[in-house]
Amino acid sequence: MTTTTKEGSAVVQARRVLVLNSGSSSVKYQLLDMNDRSRLAIGLVERIGEETSRLLHTPLTGGDAETRERTGRIADHAAALKAAAEELAADGLGLDSPELAAIGHRVVHGGLRFTEPTVITDEVLTEIERLVPVAPLHNPANITGIRTAQALRPDLPQVAVFDTAFHTTMPEYAARYAIDVETADAHRIRRYGFHGTSHAYVSRKAAELLGRAPEEVNVIVLHLGNGASASAVAAGRCVETSMGLTPLEGLVMGTRSGDIDPAVTFHLKRVAGMSTDEIDVLLNKKSGLVGLCGDNDMREIRRRIDEGDERAALAFDIYVHRLKKYIGAYSAVLGRVDAVVFTAGVGENSAPVREAAIAGLEELGLVVDAGLNAVRSGEPRLISPNYARVAVAVVPTDEELEIADQTFALVGQAEPAGQQVPVGQVDN
Repeated sequence: MTTTTKEGSAVVQARRVLVLNSGSSSVKYQLLDMNDRSRLAIGLVERIGEETSRLLHTPLTGGDAETRERTGRIADHAAALKAAAEELAADGLGLDSPELAAIGHRVVHGGLRFTEPTVITDEVLTEIERLVPVAPLHNPANITGIRTAQALRPDLPQVAVFDTAFHTTMPEYAARYAIDVETADAHRIRRYGFHGTSHAYVSRKAAELLGRAPEEVNVIVLHLGNGASASAVAAGRCVETSMGLTPLEGLVMGTRSGDIDPAVTFHLKRVAGMSTDEIDVLLNKKSGLVGLCGDNDMREIRRRIDEGDERAALAFDIYVHRLKKYIGAYSAVLGRVDAVVFTAGVGENSAPVREAAIAGLEELGLVVDAGLNAVRSGEPRLISPNYARVAVAVVPTDEELEIADQTFALVGQAEPAGQQVPVGQVDN
């Protein structure tokens, strides 16, 4: 995108994208140069609204990256973004730069309507607000970030990249719950899936690692962080994923239970006298690994196991057992699997998790090479031996780069800032 003077002469190529990930009390940001997809700066504002707010900012434009820290109360998201903008400006990367082409926003829930990155208009923002009931913890924070960024740069294209978009290719028989259709439709109850930008990026990079086009491979992606999800990707399209209406369903996670008999909620209400809100907190914040053993850090759990802690060992075994179930199930869904891919914090860094999840699945063509699995690297790599029928890989995820790529692909050929920008495809 080229900015021009009134006389029509080109002044500067606008090829930078600011990526914003706004949480309920935090804002993560990255500024990227899309000429070579390099990072110019990264930052985090956390504990927004508290007296102990903190901003960490790291410029990456020259020499050794040195993080600057700012502490003290940051009242709200508007103040957080203004503080981030000040830090960027101090490095000559201010948001008023004509080199900035767009701001890309992570939006957790796009429902069925938004299947691709979309330039944010009033209509789009209204629809994101309508989805708040199915994403009450995430969409409000995303909306706040969007509005704040719009106020800072009203002339700049703002793009929403949706966590759910990659999963909208699931067939109806995979997305539907087996409940009354009218009730489900009236209240938008279906399986949406999350971590979509990660699953899209990792499945594509896995195909590249295999030396093949995404359309030629079937991949099982295991995104294992504090939140965890699995997906079955056939020929570049998601056909099944573990998270559902909310991010609670599926794998055992750091603080979420994952799959559970729905009647447990009725039992807790009737027998334990727990309220709906108390059950919500239990399943989302006091379950998973932290509920099983008191820790949600896999490194700490492994340390405790090495010291003979039986409770930690049981938590680990439950975690791995659920992973095996999903690998087996998605192998059946895909019919042919070319690779099982581990990503995110645990998936990329915990060799014991990867080894345990694949152990015993030789009949499915899955084997891990102990030496390759033990190697620590930030690069995509195979950890299966050459003779394995199905590749096992580790592919570091990069959700911010994926958001930047999708944002720039949408607006990079658009008109200069302040003029009309085409809206991304919207499936009504």
